[in-house]
Amino acid sequence: MKPAPLKYMAATSLDHALRLKADYGGEASFLAGGQSLIPTMNFRLAQPAVLIDINQLSDLAGIARDGQTIHIGAMTRYRALERDPLLADALPLMTEALPHIAHPQIRNRGTLGGNLAHADPASEMPAIVVALGGRLRARSAAAERWIEARDFFVGPLTTALHDDEMLVEIELPAPVPRSGSCFMEVARRRGDFAMVGIALMLTLGKNGDCSSIRIALCGAGETPVDASDAASGLIGQPIDGEAIGDVAASVQQSIDPPGNMQASKEFQRHLAGVLVKRALRAAWERATHG
Repeated sequence: MKPAPLKYMAATSLDHALRLKADYGGEASFLAGGQSLIPTMNFRLAQPAVLIDINQLSDLAGIARDGQTIHIGAMTRYRALERDPLLADALPLMTEALPHIAHPQIRNRGTLGGNLAHADPASEMPAIVVALGGRLRARSAAAERWIEARDFFVGPLTTALHDDEMLVEIELPAPVPRSGSCFMEVARRRGDFAMVGIALMLTLGKNGDCSSIRIALCGAGETPVDASDAASGLIGQPIDGEAIGDVAASVQQSIDPPGNMQASKEFQRHLAGVLVKRALRAAWERATHG
């Protein structure tokens, strides 16, 4: 397989890359890790007229903490995320999910920003940033803006980015004390896309009741599915077996999985319920004893 004919251009700076995107708009695609873009180009599912290589933009990579906020550059590769001690301490939900993403060879090249901009609803990281309540910074040659993670993903392989914009930074809040998180997924083979995956964040109040909960699912819809509202009845309540079962049933009722060759719609809904129970129990134990 070969991509359709195109024009290749290597950006030498962020300003250069944004000027090129302003010039070519929707006809141009950014090349970061290329682990999603290149296969779709080879199958001609994507046919950009211009490919803007941004691999020289090292200033768009890196992880930093500012108080309770974690800043991750869009060009940060998965391998760097896996090895970063700051991230492991501040965002255990993300580090727990990283080994589930594809295979080491892909994680060596793949970038967080590229994955989020690709917006595959079966991918893990879109669900992670939604569950964490993150926001994403987009820049064009003329302006910049912040987009809430829950608003960033608007359809399969479609984001809220404008044709002249680039995703440059991901901002994620670090969990507060008495928080627990869990990521789980079910896939036929390790490294495959999940039939269903769950990212869950939970915070306990002083009396041990649930004070906040966020749930996001991958593989369960046309975008990462924010199922937090389905768990809102748990807030202010103690977490026990009955409450966990109620949340799982509520999440199952709130989703409309697409079904695929690996799992029917009914089986995906069943898996979502099972994962909610397991992840909620694990996150509660981590919040209690962490």
